[in-house]
Amino acid sequence: MSTGSSTGGPRESTGAGQHWPHLFEQALAGPRGAFEDRRHWWNRAGVTPRGERLLTIAQPIVLVILTAGWIYSFVNTRSLGGADQGRGFTGARAAITSVLPTARGPTTAYLTEAALNRVVDHVLESARGTSGKLKAVIQPAPAPLTADTLPPGASIVYTRDGEVAAAPKASGIWRVALAVGNALRPVSSLSVITLLPFSAKQNGRVGLYYVGNWPSERAKVGPSKAPSGAYAPPAGFIEVTQQNANTPVSEHFKLGDFLTHDQPNVWPKYLVLQQKLIDKLELVLEDLQAHGVDVHGVHVMSGFRTPQYNAGGGNTGGRANLSRHMYGDASDIYIDSNGDGQMDDLNHDGKISIEDSKVISAAVDRVEAAHPELVGGAGVYTAAPGHGPFIHIDTRGYRARWLGTSGG
Repeated sequence: MSTGSSTGGPRESTGAGQHWPHLFEQALAGPRGAFEDRRHWWNRAGVTPRGERLLTIAQPIVLVILTAGWIYSFVNTRSLGGADQGRGFTGARAAITSVLPTARGPTTAYLTEAALNRVVDHVLESARGTSGKLKAVIQPAPAPLTADTLPPGASIVYTRDGEVAAAPKASGIWRVALAVGNALRPVSSLSVITLLPFSAKQNGRVGLYYVGNWPSERAKVGPSKAPSGAYAPPAGFIEVTQQNANTPVSEHFKLGDFLTHDQPNVWPKYLVLQQKLIDKLELVLEDLQAHGVDVHGVHVMSGFRTPQYNAGGGNTGGRANLSRHMYGDASDIYIDSNGDGQMDDLNHDGKISIEDSKVISAAVDRVEAAHPELVGGAGVYTAAPGHGPFIHIDTRGYRARWLGTSGG
Protein backbone atom coordinates (compact mmCIF):
# COMPACT_ATOMS: atom_id res chain seq x y z
CA MET A 1 0.00 0.00 0.00
CA SER A 2 2.78 2.38 1.00
CA THR A 3 4.65 1.65 -2.23
CA GLY A 4 1.58 2.38 -4.37
CA SER A 5 0.98 5.60 -2.48
CA SER A 6 4.49 6.86 -2.88
CA THR A 7 4.51 5.92 -6.53
CA GLY A 8 1.24 7.76 -7.16
CA GLY A 9 2.47 10.94 -5.52
CA PRO A 10 5.28 11.68 -7.94
CA ARG A 11 3.04 10.92 -10.94
CA GLU A 12 0.57 13.57 -9.83
CA SER A 13 3.31 16.05 -9.18
CA THR A 14 4.93 15.38 -12.54
CA GLY A 15 1.57 15.74 -14.36
CA ALA A 16 0.89 19.11 -12.73
CA GLY A 17 4.34 20.28 -13.58
CA GLN A 18 3.84 19.36 -17.21
CA HIS A 19 0.55 21.31 -17.46
CA TRP A 20 1.69 24.53 -15.78
CA PRO A 21 3.66 25.85 -18.81
CA HIS A 22 0.62 25.40 -21.03
CA LEU A 23 -1.67 27.16 -18.53
CA PHE A 24 0.81 30.02 -18.29
CA GLU A 25 0.92 30.37 -22.07
CA GLN A 26 -2.91 30.48 -22.25
CA ALA A 27 -2.98 33.20 -19.60
CA LEU A 28 -0.46 35.25 -21.56
CA ALA A 29 -2.49 34.76 -24.74
CA GLY A 30 -5.44 36.51 -23.02
CA PRO A 31 -8.05 37.85 -25.49
CA ARG A 32 -6.21 36.30 -28.37
CA GLY A 33 -6.77 32.90 -26.85
CA ALA A 34 -10.46 33.71 -26.51
CA PHE A 35 -10.52 34.93 -30.10
CA GLU A 36 -8.95 31.67 -31.28
CA ASP A 37 -12.05 29.92 -29.92
CA ARG A 38 -14.23 32.17 -32.04
CA ARG A 39 -12.30 31.28 -35.16
CA HIS A 40 -14.50 28.24 -35.42
CA TRP A 41 -17.48 30.61 -35.90
CA TRP A 42 -15.77 32.40 -38.77
CA ASN A 43 -14.81 29.12 -40.37
CA ARG A 44 -18.32 27.72 -40.08
CA ALA A 45 -19.64 30.87 -41.76
CA GLY A 46 -17.31 30.25 -44.69
CA VAL A 47 -15.00 33.22 -44.05
CA THR A 48 -11.57 32.90 -45.67
CA PRO A 49 -8.40 33.57 -43.63
CA ARG A 50 -7.99 36.88 -45.46
CA GLY A 51 -11.62 37.83 -44.72
CA GLU A 52 -11.08 36.82 -41.13
CA ARG A 53 -8.13 39.22 -40.84
CA LEU A 54 -10.18 42.03 -42.36
CA LEU A 55 -13.05 41.42 -39.94
CA THR A 56 -10.62 41.32 -37.04
CA ILE A 57 -9.25 44.73 -38.09
CA ALA A 58 -12.73 46.21 -38.71
CA GLN A 59 -14.26 45.06 -35.44
CA PRO A 60 -12.58 47.59 -33.10
CA ILE A 61 -13.06 50.38 -35.66
CA VAL A 62 -16.84 49.78 -35.78
CA LEU A 63 -17.00 49.69 -31.99
CA VAL A 64 -15.15 53.02 -31.74
CA ILE A 65 -17.51 54.64 -34.30
CA LEU A 66 -20.65 53.39 -32.52
CA THR A 67 -19.34 54.54 -29.14
CA ALA A 68 -18.47 58.00 -30.50
CA GLY A 69 -21.90 58.31 -32.10
CA TRP A 70 -23.64 57.39 -28.86
CA ILE A 71 -21.61 59.89 -26.85
CA TYR A 72 -22.30 62.65 -29.42
CA SER A 73 -26.05 61.95 -29.40
CA PHE A 74 -26.15 62.06 -25.61
CA VAL A 75 -24.23 65.35 -25.36
CA ASN A 76 -26.23 66.92 -28.22
CA THR A 77 -29.55 65.95 -26.62
CA ARG A 78 -28.54 67.56 -23.33
CA SER A 79 -27.46 70.77 -25.07
CA LEU A 80 -30.73 70.94 -27.03
CA GLY A 81 -32.70 70.41 -23.86
CA GLY A 82 -30.89 73.32 -22.22
CA ALA A 83 -31.45 75.55 -25.25
CA ASP A 84 -35.16 74.78 -25.32
CA GLN A 85 -35.66 75.35 -21.62
CA GLY A 86 -38.19 78.10 -21.09
CA ARG A 87 -39.48 77.97 -24.66
CA GLY A 88 -42.51 75.84 -23.75
CA PHE A 89 -43.48 73.45 -26.45
CA THR A 90 -40.46 74.04 -28.72
CA GLY A 91 -38.42 71.16 -27.30
CA ALA A 92 -41.37 68.79 -27.31
CA ARG A 93 -42.24 69.81 -30.87
CA ALA A 94 -38.70 69.10 -32.02
CA ALA A 95 -38.78 65.67 -30.44
CA ILE A 96 -42.15 64.87 -31.96
CA THR A 97 -41.15 66.21 -35.37
CA SER A 98 -38.14 63.94 -35.45
CA VAL A 99 -40.40 60.87 -35.50
CA LEU A 100 -43.06 62.24 -37.81
CA PRO A 101 -43.03 61.36 -41.52
CA THR A 102 -42.56 64.26 -43.91
CA ALA A 103 -44.66 65.11 -46.92
CA ARG A 104 -42.04 63.30 -48.98
CA GLY A 105 -42.08 60.29 -46.66
CA PRO A 106 -43.71 56.94 -47.40
CA THR A 107 -47.43 56.56 -46.85
CA THR A 108 -46.78 53.60 -44.56
CA ALA A 109 -45.12 55.81 -41.94
CA TYR A 110 -47.03 55.78 -38.67
CA LEU A 111 -47.12 56.90 -35.07
CA THR A 112 -48.04 54.73 -32.13
CA GLU A 113 -51.27 55.55 -30.31
CA ALA A 114 -49.28 56.81 -27.33
CA ALA A 115 -47.23 59.13 -29.55
CA LEU A 116 -50.38 60.43 -31.23
CA ASN A 117 -51.96 61.21 -27.89
CA ARG A 118 -48.85 63.09 -26.82
CA VAL A 119 -49.01 65.16 -30.01
CA VAL A 120 -52.67 65.97 -29.43
CA ASP A 121 -52.09 66.76 -25.76
CA HIS A 122 -49.51 69.37 -26.77
CA VAL A 123 -51.14 70.65 -29.94
CA LEU A 124 -54.70 70.83 -28.61
CA GLU A 125 -54.00 71.42 -24.96
CA SER A 126 -56.93 73.83 -24.59
CA ALA A 127 -59.31 71.19 -25.96
CA ARG A 128 -58.60 69.03 -22.91
CA GLY A 129 -60.23 71.56 -20.60
CA THR A 130 -59.03 72.77 -17.23
CA SER A 131 -58.96 69.21 -15.93
CA GLY A 132 -56.90 68.01 -18.89
CA LYS A 133 -59.20 64.97 -19.10
CA LEU A 134 -61.78 65.94 -21.71
CA LYS A 135 -62.07 63.66 -24.74
CA ALA A 136 -64.68 65.63 -26.68
CA VAL A 137 -65.10 69.23 -27.75
CA ILE A 138 -68.76 70.30 -27.95
CA GLN A 139 -69.45 73.03 -30.52
CA PRO A 140 -72.71 74.85 -31.31
CA ALA A 141 -71.73 75.10 -35.01
CA PRO A 142 -69.22 73.28 -37.24
CA ALA A 143 -65.72 74.72 -36.87
CA PRO A 144 -62.16 73.41 -36.87
CA LEU A 145 -60.25 73.26 -33.62
CA THR A 146 -57.63 75.88 -32.96
CA ALA A 147 -54.26 74.18 -32.67
CA ASP A 148 -51.78 75.83 -30.31
CA THR A 149 -48.97 74.68 -32.58
CA LEU A 150 -48.34 71.85 -35.02
CA PRO A 151 -45.26 69.91 -36.09
CA PRO A 152 -44.04 71.05 -39.53
CA GLY A 153 -46.07 69.52 -42.34
CA ALA A 154 -48.86 68.32 -40.02
CA SER A 155 -52.54 69.30 -39.96
CA ILE A 156 -55.65 68.39 -38.01
CA VAL A 157 -58.44 66.82 -40.07
CA TYR A 158 -61.86 65.41 -39.24
CA THR A 159 -63.44 62.15 -40.31
CA ARG A 160 -66.94 60.72 -40.26
CA ASP A 161 -68.35 57.71 -42.11
CA GLY A 162 -65.27 57.54 -44.35
CA GLU A 163 -65.32 61.26 -45.19
CA VAL A 164 -62.20 63.33 -44.48
CA ALA A 165 -62.58 67.10 -44.16
CA ALA A 166 -60.49 70.08 -43.12
CA ALA A 167 -63.32 71.09 -40.75
CA PRO A 168 -66.54 69.49 -39.49
CA LYS A 169 -69.24 70.10 -42.09
CA ALA A 170 -72.46 69.40 -40.22
CA SER A 171 -73.89 68.34 -36.88
CA GLY A 172 -72.75 65.04 -35.45
CA ILE A 173 -69.69 63.40 -33.98
CA TRP A 174 -66.46 63.90 -35.91
CA ARG A 175 -63.30 61.97 -35.17
CA VAL A 176 -60.05 63.91 -35.03
CA ALA A 177 -57.08 62.71 -37.08
CA LEU A 178 -53.52 63.89 -37.61
CA ALA A 179 -52.41 64.21 -41.22
CA VAL A 180 -48.69 64.32 -41.96
CA GLY A 181 -47.89 64.21 -45.65
CA ASN A 182 -49.67 61.16 -47.03
CA ALA A 183 -50.00 59.53 -43.62
CA LEU A 184 -53.32 59.79 -41.78
CA ARG A 185 -53.79 58.53 -38.26
CA PRO A 186 -57.06 58.80 -36.29
CA VAL A 187 -56.77 60.04 -32.72
CA SER A 188 -59.09 57.89 -30.63
CA SER A 189 -58.77 60.11 -27.57
CA LEU A 190 -60.53 63.17 -29.02
CA SER A 191 -63.80 63.87 -30.85
CA VAL A 192 -65.54 67.02 -32.00
CA ILE A 193 -69.28 67.04 -31.36
CA THR A 194 -71.27 69.58 -33.35
CA LEU A 195 -74.81 70.38 -32.22
CA LEU A 196 -78.01 70.01 -34.16
CA PRO A 197 -79.53 73.53 -34.08
CA PHE A 198 -82.30 74.19 -31.55
CA SER A 199 -84.55 75.09 -34.49
CA ALA A 200 -84.70 71.37 -35.28
CA LYS A 201 -87.19 71.07 -32.43
CA GLN A 202 -90.70 71.29 -33.82
CA ASN A 203 -93.87 70.99 -31.71
CA GLY A 204 -91.85 69.84 -28.74
CA ARG A 205 -90.07 67.06 -30.65
CA VAL A 206 -86.74 66.52 -32.31
CA GLY A 207 -87.42 63.82 -34.83
CA LEU A 208 -89.42 61.19 -32.97
CA TYR A 209 -87.96 62.11 -29.61
CA TYR A 210 -90.22 64.22 -27.38
CA VAL A 211 -88.38 66.88 -25.37
CA GLY A 212 -91.10 69.42 -24.53
CA ASN A 213 -90.55 73.17 -24.20
CA TRP A 214 -88.19 75.23 -22.07
CA PRO A 215 -89.75 77.75 -19.67
CA SER A 216 -88.03 80.69 -21.34
CA GLU A 217 -89.65 79.84 -24.67
CA ARG A 218 -92.78 81.38 -23.21
CA ALA A 219 -91.36 84.16 -21.01
CA LYS A 220 -88.14 85.46 -19.56
CA VAL A 221 -87.25 83.41 -16.50
CA GLY A 222 -84.38 82.83 -14.12
CA PRO A 223 -82.98 84.40 -10.92
CA SER A 224 -81.60 87.90 -11.27
CA LYS A 225 -78.23 86.73 -9.91
CA ALA A 226 -77.88 84.20 -12.72
CA PRO A 227 -75.63 85.08 -15.66
CA SER A 228 -77.41 86.48 -18.68
CA GLY A 229 -78.66 83.68 -20.88
CA ALA A 230 -78.25 81.00 -18.21
CA TYR A 231 -81.96 80.10 -18.51
CA ALA A 232 -82.32 80.64 -22.24
CA PRO A 233 -83.13 77.62 -24.40
CA PRO A 234 -80.02 75.58 -25.26
CA ALA A 235 -78.08 76.30 -28.44
CA GLY A 236 -78.82 72.86 -29.81
CA PHE A 237 -78.76 69.11 -29.27
CA ILE A 238 -76.34 66.23 -29.49
CA GLU A 239 -77.79 63.39 -31.51
CA VAL A 240 -77.16 60.14 -29.64
CA THR A 241 -77.64 56.79 -31.33
CA GLN A 242 -77.27 53.27 -30.03
CA GLN A 243 -73.99 53.15 -31.95
CA ASN A 244 -72.39 56.33 -30.59
CA ALA A 245 -73.77 56.33 -27.02
CA ASN A 246 -70.45 55.00 -25.72
CA THR A 247 -68.44 57.88 -27.18
CA PRO A 248 -66.13 59.11 -24.38
CA VAL A 249 -66.53 62.74 -23.41
CA SER A 250 -63.86 62.58 -20.70
CA GLU A 251 -61.73 60.13 -18.79
CA HIS A 252 -64.63 58.92 -16.60
CA PHE A 253 -67.76 59.72 -18.62
CA LYS A 254 -69.41 58.90 -21.95
CA LEU A 255 -72.35 60.42 -23.82
CA GLY A 256 -74.85 57.78 -22.74
CA ASP A 257 -74.24 58.56 -19.06
CA PHE A 258 -76.11 61.86 -19.40
CA LEU A 259 -79.20 60.77 -21.37
CA THR A 260 -82.70 61.33 -19.99
CA HIS A 261 -84.16 58.10 -18.59
CA ASP A 262 -87.24 57.96 -20.80
CA GLN A 263 -88.54 56.77 -24.17
CA PRO A 264 -86.33 53.64 -24.13
CA ASN A 265 -87.36 52.47 -27.60
CA VAL A 266 -86.94 55.81 -29.38
CA TRP A 267 -83.66 56.37 -31.24
CA PRO A 268 -81.91 58.61 -31.88
CA LYS A 269 -82.23 60.48 -28.62
CA TYR A 270 -81.22 64.10 -28.14
CA LEU A 271 -79.01 65.41 -25.40
CA VAL A 272 -78.07 68.80 -23.99
CA LEU A 273 -74.66 68.71 -22.35
CA GLN A 274 -72.29 71.53 -21.46
CA GLN A 275 -68.58 70.94 -21.57
CA LYS A 276 -67.89 72.93 -18.42
CA LEU A 277 -69.98 70.46 -16.39
CA ILE A 278 -67.83 67.54 -17.55
CA ASP A 279 -64.70 69.53 -16.76
CA LYS A 280 -65.95 70.33 -13.26
CA LEU A 281 -66.90 66.71 -12.55
CA GLU A 282 -63.43 65.55 -13.59
CA LEU A 283 -61.82 68.17 -11.33
CA VAL A 284 -63.97 67.02 -8.41
CA LEU A 285 -62.94 63.40 -9.00
CA GLU A 286 -59.31 64.44 -9.24
CA ASP A 287 -59.59 66.27 -5.91
CA LEU A 288 -61.24 63.24 -4.28
CA GLN A 289 -58.47 60.99 -5.55
CA ALA A 290 -55.91 63.36 -4.05
CA HIS A 291 -57.71 62.86 -0.73
CA GLY A 292 -57.57 59.08 -0.94
CA VAL A 293 -61.00 58.31 -2.44
CA ASP A 294 -61.30 55.55 -5.04
CA VAL A 295 -63.40 57.19 -7.79
CA HIS A 296 -63.29 54.60 -10.58
CA GLY A 297 -66.88 53.60 -9.72
CA VAL A 298 -68.45 57.03 -10.30
CA HIS A 299 -72.05 56.80 -11.59
CA VAL A 300 -74.31 59.43 -13.11
CA MET A 301 -77.71 58.92 -11.54
CA SER A 302 -79.30 61.75 -13.50
CA GLY A 303 -77.82 63.98 -16.18
CA PHE A 304 -79.81 65.87 -18.78
CA ARG A 305 -83.56 65.96 -18.29
CA THR A 306 -85.85 67.09 -21.05
CA PRO A 307 -88.38 69.69 -19.87
CA GLN A 308 -91.22 67.20 -20.27
CA TYR A 309 -89.39 64.58 -18.17
CA ASN A 310 -88.39 67.13 -15.52
CA ALA A 311 -92.05 68.05 -15.11
CA GLY A 312 -93.58 64.60 -14.96
CA GLY A 313 -91.16 61.73 -15.53
CA GLY A 314 -90.01 59.37 -12.81
CA ASN A 315 -89.87 60.62 -9.22
CA THR A 316 -90.44 64.36 -9.46
CA GLY A 317 -90.11 65.03 -5.74
CA GLY A 318 -87.71 67.84 -4.99
CA ARG A 319 -87.25 68.88 -8.61
CA ALA A 320 -87.09 72.58 -9.38
CA ASN A 321 -89.18 74.05 -12.17
CA LEU A 322 -85.99 75.66 -13.45
CA SER A 323 -83.77 72.66 -12.77
CA ARG A 324 -80.29 73.02 -14.21
CA HIS A 325 -80.67 69.47 -15.51
CA MET A 326 -82.75 70.91 -18.37
CA TYR A 327 -79.80 73.10 -19.42
CA GLY A 328 -77.17 70.38 -19.59
CA ASP A 329 -74.92 71.69 -16.84
CA ALA A 330 -76.13 69.59 -13.91
CA SER A 331 -75.59 66.02 -12.83
CA ASP A 332 -76.48 63.86 -9.84
CA ILE A 333 -73.66 61.46 -9.06
CA TYR A 334 -72.57 58.91 -6.50
CA ILE A 335 -69.43 56.81 -6.16
CA ASP A 336 -69.83 53.05 -6.03
CA SER A 337 -66.37 51.58 -6.46
CA ASN A 338 -67.19 48.44 -4.48
CA GLY A 339 -70.09 47.60 -6.80
CA ASP A 340 -72.88 47.22 -4.26
CA GLY A 341 -75.22 49.62 -6.09
CA GLN A 342 -75.04 52.55 -3.69
CA MET A 343 -72.74 55.28 -2.44
CA ASP A 344 -69.51 54.04 -0.88
CA ASP A 345 -68.57 54.76 2.71
CA LEU A 346 -66.44 57.74 1.77
CA ASN A 347 -65.93 59.08 5.27
CA HIS A 348 -65.16 55.61 6.71
CA ASP A 349 -67.63 55.81 9.58
CA GLY A 350 -68.99 52.33 8.91
CA LYS A 351 -72.32 53.40 7.42
CA ILE A 352 -73.78 54.85 4.23
CA SER A 353 -75.40 58.23 4.80
CA ILE A 354 -75.62 61.81 3.61
CA GLU A 355 -72.29 62.36 5.34
CA ASP A 356 -70.69 60.50 2.44
CA SER A 357 -72.31 62.95 0.01
CA LYS A 358 -70.77 65.74 2.06
CA VAL A 359 -67.30 64.33 1.36
CA ILE A 360 -67.95 65.04 -2.34
CA SER A 361 -69.44 68.44 -1.50
CA ALA A 362 -66.20 69.39 0.26
CA ALA A 363 -64.33 68.53 -2.94
CA VAL A 364 -66.74 70.75 -4.91
CA ASP A 365 -65.93 73.63 -2.54
CA ARG A 366 -62.22 73.18 -3.10
CA VAL A 367 -62.61 73.00 -6.89
CA GLU A 368 -64.76 76.16 -7.01
CA ALA A 369 -62.24 78.01 -4.83
CA ALA A 370 -59.51 77.12 -7.31
CA HIS A 371 -61.68 77.61 -10.43
CA PRO A 372 -64.30 80.33 -9.80
CA GLU A 373 -65.36 80.21 -13.46
CA LEU A 374 -66.98 76.83 -12.63
CA VAL A 375 -68.96 78.06 -9.62
CA GLY A 376 -72.43 76.60 -9.22
CA GLY A 377 -74.72 74.50 -7.08
CA ALA A 378 -74.04 71.53 -4.83
CA GLY A 379 -76.91 69.80 -3.08
CA VAL A 380 -76.44 66.73 -0.87
CA TYR A 381 -79.28 64.22 -0.70
CA THR A 382 -80.17 61.42 1.67
CA ALA A 383 -81.10 57.92 0.59
CA ALA A 384 -84.65 57.32 -0.61
CA PRO A 385 -86.59 54.31 -1.94
CA GLY A 386 -84.77 53.17 -5.06
CA HIS A 387 -81.44 54.94 -4.46
CA GLY A 388 -78.82 55.73 -1.86
CA PRO A 389 -77.39 59.13 -0.96
CA PHE A 390 -75.99 61.25 -3.79
CA ILE A 391 -74.90 64.76 -4.67
CA HIS A 392 -76.16 67.26 -7.26
CA ILE A 393 -73.42 69.31 -8.97
CA ASP A 394 -73.97 72.11 -11.49
CA THR A 395 -72.27 75.14 -13.03
CA ARG A 396 -75.13 77.65 -12.88
CA GLY A 397 -72.77 80.62 -12.54
CA TYR A 398 -73.40 81.51 -8.89
CA ARG A 399 -72.88 79.64 -5.64
CA ALA A 400 -75.78 77.62 -4.21
CA ARG A 401 -75.77 74.97 -1.46
CA TRP A 402 -78.66 72.95 -0.05
CA LEU A 403 -79.66 69.79 1.77
CA GLY A 404 -82.31 67.63 0.09
CA THR A 405 -84.22 64.45 0.84
CA SER A 406 -85.11 63.28 -2.70
CA GLY A 407 -85.18 64.40 -6.31
CA GLY A 408 -82.12 66.31 -7.55
